[in-house]
Amino acid sequence: MNGAVMVNISSSAAVPWLAESSERNGSLQYSAAPLGFPVNPWDIMLCMSGAVIACENAIVVAIIFYTPTLRTPMFVLIGSLATADLLAGVGLILNFVFRYVVSSETVSLVTVGFLVASFTASIGSLLAITADRYFSLCNALTYFSDETLRCAHAMLLVTWGASLGLGLLPVLGWNCLGEPRACSVVRPLTRGNLTLLAASFFVIFALMLSLYARICKIVCRHAQQIALQQHFLAATHYAAAKKGVSTLAIVLGTFGASWLPFATYCLVGQREYPAVYTYATLLPATYNSMINPIIYAYRNTEIQRSLYLLLCGCFRPSGAYRSRSPSDV
Repeated sequence: MNGAVMVNISSSAAVPWLAESSERNGSLQYSAAPLGFPVNPWDIMLCMSGAVIACENAIVVAIIFYTPTLRTPMFVLIGSLATADLLAGVGLILNFVFRYVVSSETVSLVTVGFLVASFTASIGSLLAITADRYFSLCNALTYFSDETLRCAHAMLLVTWGASLGLGLLPVLGWNCLGEPRACSVVRPLTRGNLTLLAASFFVIFALMLSLYARICKIVCRHAQQIALQQHFLAATHYAAAKKGVSTLAIVLGTFGASWLPFATYCLVGQREYPAVYTYATLLPATYNSMINPIIYAYRNTEIQRSLYLLLCGCFRPSGAYRSRSPSDV
């Protein structure tokens, strides 16, 4: 099929991304193309996803930043997640611009590193949120202490430090620009680099599943205690905890459905495979960053009220809006 395409299209009018696919089918190319040439529709969809992701998460970041009552550990972690997703959306837009406007391998490496760091920080923030939900159920009485806030800051420090380190690897030399045969399904990342990223994802996903299983056990144990005591306040706390667990289930399910195809393909894919396979698995992965703010905006009452306040001033922030349960996310 590639031969027929190359026969019908002269070298002077060949579509750059199509020609590149015939040479290294499995690699997403980050070289630029003149604006006069057709644009890869997959790149357009990735850019559009980036625009939506950036807009959605910018609103969440603004809400948390400008609302004094949203200073609890859980909202600090949500802010980290929104910031990481915001940067990922900006990175997708920049990748499109630099690929078709600026012809520079250095810029391409920086853009790839930026995307790797952003998406890694997003995944790490989801793990931190899951751990925070677990700690909140185990230590509900002391959750709003300064120690919990310091623990949240420590988790964010580790998350962003590791993400920055992984993002710098391609820029510091772990890339395949000098050795095309070492390229993975995502150029210019080497197969070893991409395997490391995929393995890190599976480790994080396994930890999230383990923590979620522990959370479910705690909620079930609380339900048994409530059934024996029939205490109104306990039932109220259980309802809040149940809401938090259901939110985690949605986040975890969305996270797995979005990232598992791409992470699996990173391990089994070869650079000779058609580039459409990489695009088809990478695009759904970006949807996780698109869905995260929707989940938090529509399921958390405080964020909803703060959003109304930010947009139209319909509500005024007060102490009554402060979350009374650490599991109310």
